[in-house]
Amino acid sequence: LMAQTFVVGDIHGALKALQQVITVIDFRKDDLLIFLGDYVDGWSESPGVITYLDELGTMCNCIFLRGNHDVWCESWLKGEYPNPYWLQHGGRSTVEAYRNIGVHEKQRHLAFFSRMHNYYIDDKNRLFIHAGFSSMHGPETESYESNFYWDRTLWEVAVTIMDSRVQEDSVWYPKRLKLFEEIFIGHTPTINFNSDMPMHAANVWNVDTGAAFTGRLSVINAETKKVWQSDIVQQLYPGEKGRNKD
Repeated sequence: LMAQTFVVGDIHGALKALQQVITVIDFRKDDLLIFLGDYVDGWSESPGVITYLDELGTMCNCIFLRGNHDVWCESWLKGEYPNPYWLQHGGRSTVEAYRNIGVHEKQRHLAFFSRMHNYYIDDKNRLFIHAGFSSMHGPETESYESNFYWDRTLWEVAVTIMDSRVQEDSVWYPKRLKLFEEIFIGHTPTINFNSDMPMHAANVWNVDTGAAFTGRLSVINAETKKVWQSDIVQQLYPGEKGRNKD
């Protein structure tokens, strides 16, 4: 049997949702799990998510990509002053949750953050990245590393192309999309587009189904496109608010 690739959307401190989906996907030890980033900020178990993923990485093939929230959290864990915008957008719950975490565990988490990848390209020429990239020649030539964590234009371009019916052989077809067979992203919640399932536009798959807010955590099989989802995350954390809408 061919090894398969499973892609996990943005988790945002929802350890219960993560455990739910990891339990139901039937992955074998040769399969690859790719996590699209934003492990922290939102629900109350951000440190628990990091510990869980760190352990999972020792047991099976995992690739952990870096999201914008992970960048903020890492800089704070290193002792930098917390970004005020970060605190407003989920960071406060993370700071709160780390109050009970010892120095040894924090060091272990910092090591985990430092091993994260900005993006991953597999042998089928599929790109996995948290947000996007702006360079016409692909992420390898990106001038601004922050685009890997923040760029929403890749997704906007894909959605616009789908809507405009421009064919792939047209001079108007975006060059960025032609660089890869498929692109898997998180970062922009599909619930903003009234969908609680992963969305597909052009050759881009958006797997962030709003687990930080009112959505679910999703996993998609990159080969078959089968989707597994947690319960609505809000229901797993009654009494909590999750992240403020950004």
